[in-house]
Amino acid sequence: MAFFRQRATGALALSAAALLVLSACAGGDSSSSSSSSTSTGSSASASQAEQGTPAATVTDMAGEEITLPEDPQSVIATDNRSFRTLDDWGIELSAAPRALMNGTGVSYEEDDDVYDLGSHREPDMEGFVTAEPDLIINGQRFSGMKEDIKGLAPEAALVDTDIDTEAEDFQTDEALKQHTTLLGDVFGHQDDAKKLIEDFDSSIERAKDAYDKDDTVMGLIASGGNLAYAAPSTGRAVGPVFDILGLTPSLEQDGSTNHMGDDISVEAIAQSNPDWIIVMDRDAATSASKEADYSTAEELIKQSPALKDVTAVKKDQIIYLPNNFYLTEDIQNYTILMNEIADAFENKA
Repeated sequence: MAFFRQRATGALALSAAALLVLSACAGGDSSSSSSSSTSTGSSASASQAEQGTPAATVTDMAGEEITLPEDPQSVIATDNRSFRTLDDWGIELSAAPRALMNGTGVSYEEDDDVYDLGSHREPDMEGFVTAEPDLIINGQRFSGMKEDIKGLAPEAALVDTDIDTEAEDFQTDEALKQHTTLLGDVFGHQDDAKKLIEDFDSSIERAKDAYDKDDTVMGLIASGGNLAYAAPSTGRAVGPVFDILGLTPSLEQDGSTNHMGDDISVEAIAQSNPDWIIVMDRDAATSASKEADYSTAEELIKQSPALKDVTAVKKDQIIYLPNNFYLTEDIQNYTILMNEIADAFENKA
């Protein structure tokens, strides 16, 4: 049975303090001490049962069956979509690309006990040796380094959590749920994973129910002071939302599968006259947001003379992805986005 080293949460620390007080109050009363011990043991067992048991083997996102270590002492995670989930579940990491956590709110970013693997552009591969991992959660920006990582840590179980957005019949929502279920099985947090999926499904249903199919939608990505076209069904952020919710695009044009979007003129946006605009500010999650010439997605849209008569702009029907979306793309941020879309549709002007 696998057990994972977990961070002590505030509630856990408080419980420990309370137990010390109760123990002191009990004094030399052996029956009270015995009763307290039994009660504590029962609570611990109940908590452990609620958490669930990690699986002995899992089938990862690459379709490979992976045998998990029984008592992992060192866990490395490289997959951006996993960081928030593992952090919320209290999983301790020995190494991770902390450079990719900027502004995402996960505690690993500031934890010097977590070896910083750098970024996918300048990775510190030595960390995969130094950390002596038993288990590696690998995906997203580090997915292309999988074989190199396996060579550096041949004894570790490597679970591929990468979501292949170019796979045949790919569906973002189903992939996110598969990814979350996999993490739950690996770390024994099946119930927590199920809750994340239920919240995600509920947010989608809310947005679908509130959407008027006669309303047209334009997807955009703001980057480098420009607005790029996010084609429906493509990319990793805005494009998939069209398929998930069945949105009616204001412009039918093929697009690339990357996160940069495709060139489009503001005149073309204006001509398509969308009722709604859904936009990701890519630069908001990067160092570009600290540059003197940085313009937010809102500024680029609302300060453009060519867009002032667009329905979405006139009615302020613009939905912005969370600022850290580019660095997370996790099920939590998709849930936040779907609920924000639902709120906007429900409060339509």
